[in-house]
Amino acid sequence: MTEPSQDLSKDPVGSLVRDLDFDRYAASLFAPAAARPHLVALAAYDLELARVRDVVSDPMPGEIRLQWRRDALAEPERADAMADPVMRALEAAIRHGALPRQALDGLAEARIADLYDDPIASVDELTARLGETHSVPLRLATLILAGGKDPGGADVAGHGGVALGLTRLLSGLPAQAARGQLLLPTDRMAAHGVRREDVIAWRASPGLAALLRELSSLARGHLASARAAFDSLEPVAAPAFLPLALIEGDLKALDRRADQPFAPRARPAIWLRLLRLWRASKRARPF
Repeated sequence: MTEPSQDLSKDPVGSLVRDLDFDRYAASLFAPAAARPHLVALAAYDLELARVRDVVSDPMPGEIRLQWRRDALAEPERADAMADPVMRALEAAIRHGALPRQALDGLAEARIADLYDDPIASVDELTARLGETHSVPLRLATLILAGGKDPGGADVAGHGGVALGLTRLLSGLPAQAARGQLLLPTDRMAAHGVRREDVIAWRASPGLAALLRELSSLARGHLASARAAFDSLEPVAAPAFLPLALIEGDLKALDRRADQPFAPRARPAIWLRLLRLWRASKRARPF
């Protein structure tokens, strides 16, 4: 892996990713130079889909926004698609990595569920949803790094994405609850005596703390499975999984505050996260 470069910070697509997901932006800087803008373009597209819930007050306009992305993906020569910086950059990434449009369309379709507050019945349903929204981008990133060839590692992406998704779910619990969205599986909530109305009202409880630690343990299990499958991945695609290097540290911090999950907290210092990514970039297996 290579040393980071700041060239992407002057690009509007790079700036978008830097501002909305600094970890993913920073991880892309340690990838080979030829792949960096395409990894950032993929991240920008994914982030635009993921943040629709945050910028609409009703599911219908959210579905319209997602459908626009899907239409632009299907017809990239349209004037409005060509005028959109993210879609233009994504088209270049598609060409570079031979990215399947069906998978990119599936990312948009998977985000429709985020617009609604339907409960998630079980851990299996939750992991399936996280696979659709978090594992797919990791898998597509490997294609970008391999220049369109399949470098293997489907299981690494599958388990790694679930571990990443669970970590983000736990970290984002206060924001999710504030907007009335709850991604905690209802079967495990019932097992721990956790009520939806208490979580939405930001009321902590021993049961909620136990549930959060259970999901943290589940994330570690998927991270371990991703590590075990890493040998199936060609080394050229290893930088796709640099964001996973931050999971263990984040989970430890989340476990420490599981008893007070809604208390204000400071984000870890950027320099420390950059240091962790740099160290990970020097290893054959980055996480």
